[in-house]
Amino acid sequence: MSDNDWLASVPRLELGHGPTPLEPLHRLSRELGGPMIWLKRDDCTGLATGGNKTRKLEYLMADALEQGADCIVTYGAVQSNHARQTAAACAKLGLPCHLLLSQRVDWPHESYQTQGNVLLDKLLGAILHTSSLEDAATARKKLLEKLHGEGRRVYEIPAGGSSPVGALGYTRCLEELMAQCADQGVGGNLIVHASASAGTQTGLVFGKSVLDLDAKILGINVFHPDPQTLKDRVTQLATKMAESWPQAELKQAFDVQVNHAYFGEGYGQPTQGCIRAINMAAQLEGLLFDPVYSGKALAALIDQINLGNLNHLDDVILIHTGGGASLGAYIDAF
Repeated sequence: MSDNDWLASVPRLELGHGPTPLEPLHRLSRELGGPMIWLKRDDCTGLATGGNKTRKLEYLMADALEQGADCIVTYGAVQSNHARQTAAACAKLGLPCHLLLSQRVDWPHESYQTQGNVLLDKLLGAILHTSSLEDAATARKKLLEKLHGEGRRVYEIPAGGSSPVGALGYTRCLEELMAQCADQGVGGNLIVHASASAGTQTGLVFGKSVLDLDAKILGINVFHPDPQTLKDRVTQLATKMAESWPQAELKQAFDVQVNHAYFGEGYGQPTQGCIRAINMAAQLEGLLFDPVYSGKALAALIDQINLGNLNHLDDVILIHTGGGASLGAYIDAF
């Protein structure tokens, strides 16, 4: 079995557009005076404005159909990008979609509850259930009991699609990205991305081990008050992937690197650096970043370049994990 055959044998539905572009940010890079920034455009995956969850859902929805599911349940914050992409995938496949959204972000503006991803969830026909963070476990139990009582064959997707199956989407993404780097002559020594529910970083870390890459994969923590929690979760998920697909031979130990310096006041709370980064990308490159995920990753990359910490590199790669759909919910931040 060749390096890639094990992954090709895992069931996957083609739900997204790909390969997503790898494009240089000429004006932003010139403005900063550091290495060339290359953007992996996973905001262009499709599924109702796209994002990184589409890659995960290709494997998760294939798994759901293989198991005979006739109903999908998943979880997230009120402005969850994952929830929106799951709702779009379900609409595409004709499956009922229940979204259990928890009030975990202290953003006291009305737009947060009604605009952005919430509006799209409703347009996509998802059934929304909201609860406080404290009541989320009880709400989940009641919802599942109700659906099972109706005879539904429920497939549960964890928050962010971050399971061993979902993480495969980013192992596949890393293969795609490395092929693009080779074709386009781009140095792939540093790959930066926003890291929250851990599935994206897990898939990349697992792929780095399988492909035996020297690349540094740096997750910018945007969710966990203690960054060690994120590191542990990535390691645990990657270990489960290795157990699930032993035919994927690991050629190096898992290398989990997290930067916590750009977390700010908490998950879903935009920092001033993030707002500046979003404005720079919009006005210099015509690109939309969000204030929860990729905006904070971009802010981290800009700051590291300004500090001179990346002067030894010719190229850096930022994975744009999407999220622009939530901008309308954060109008008060601007």
